[in-house]
Amino acid sequence: MINTKEIITILIVTAVLALTLSFSRGLETLLTMIVVVFLILLINTVAKKVSSFYLDSEMEVDVWKIQRYGFKPSDYLKRPFPAGIFFPIILAAITLGRVVWLASLVFEVKPTSYRAAKRHGLYSYSEMTEDHIGYIAAAGIFANLFFAFIGYLLGFEEFARLSIYYTFFNMLPFSDLDGNKVFFGNIILWSFLAALVLIGLAYAFFLI
Repeated sequence: MINTKEIITILIVTAVLALTLSFSRGLETLLTMIVVVFLILLINTVAKKVSSFYLDSEMEVDVWKIQRYGFKPSDYLKRPFPAGIFFPIILAAITLGRVVWLASLVFEVKPTSYRAAKRHGLYSYSEMTEDHIGYIAAAGIFANLFFAFIGYLLGFEEFARLSIYYTFFNMLPFSDLDGNKVFFGNIILWSFLAALVLIGLAYAFFLI
């Protein structure tokens, strides 16, 4: 389900986020951060993979990259800037580890070869619509929120807190992040998820 390239990407992002998270907590927390971040990314990716499978499509995660920096057609970087790697490091350095950017993965999705053969119900067209892409992105958010709740009930407070923080950053309707895909796919769904994330964020700040 998850290919070698995706595993390497997840491991690299895990290492970067774990290092930035342990910056203010102390290096003795590095191993804990690695395990927690890896689980959060894995849960998010698997949920998207499953939803993508049921929508007869293939989804692949990659590091969040920025290539366009302006509104003019010529405002493109020659090479995509790996924002998912450098933003967490830069923000952690500026804020001395008090704020860590966690939205480092994005995904691309394409229909499977046999999707075009389906001509009924939900699959009456061969191309993936913004709705479908939004549903796939939302599946990852739902999964992280659900497991954050389970983690909180089981006493894994750090896992619950970071899961909620991860969903908060990913829900921002910006660039190629999940929140942008949900927002343009189904704004009602985005509003519902945003409300859930904000409620979870309030619990993370005041109760966990």
